[in-house]
Amino acid sequence: MADVLPLVEARLRSALGESDARAAVTFLGTDRIEVLRFPASGQEGDVVRYATLGMSAQPMADPTAVLADPVQGPRAELVLSVRAGAADTDKVLRPLAVLAASPQVEGVVVAPGASLDVGEPLWPGAPFTSVLVAEPGGLVEDLELDAPLDPVRFLPLLPMTPNEAAWKRVHGAPALQERWLNHGTDLRDPSRRSVPLD
Repeated sequence: MADVLPLVEARLRSALGESDARAAVTFLGTDRIEVLRFPASGQEGDVVRYATLGMSAQPMADPTAVLADPVQGPRAELVLSVRAGAADTDKVLRPLAVLAASPQVEGVVVAPGASLDVGEPLWPGAPFTSVLVAEPGGLVEDLELDAPLDPVRFLPLLPMTPNEAAWKRVHGAPALQERWLNHGTDLRDPSRRSVPLD
């Protein structure tokens, strides 16, 4: 079976350009996770993107399954977009690797609408400790793999403040996204305040 990761990296490069930095993190009992940094360029000149590489090497397994299927199951990588220069967002590399390792470490299936919490600021001084997993397909198209493998989906991450994360748990992801939209929230602002939740 072909190694998935070179195909994933090629898809990321074709969508986001060449990465200018990468960091690798290995957690006990897991495969290595890399995080690639794609510098600001093109029409969105001030947006830097971070993408994981390694999460899709294995399919995510249903935590209730007795045995994990080594072939079939959802595969994904995570993509975070933030405005460059306003904060030390390069320190997000380790928290992103932690999130990307969560399917292997905790047996969770990461899917749109889910909340992922790292328990500490995403970068120094960040008002966010968690992210909302958004729908894929906009920035980086799904990568189709040979049957019977599921495609690799590139899931955008939207940073949430603790108040937003708590509100989302009660009201759901669509309600929070609608509130962001109604207030014109810049989800790429690394130091934005929480959206009004009254």
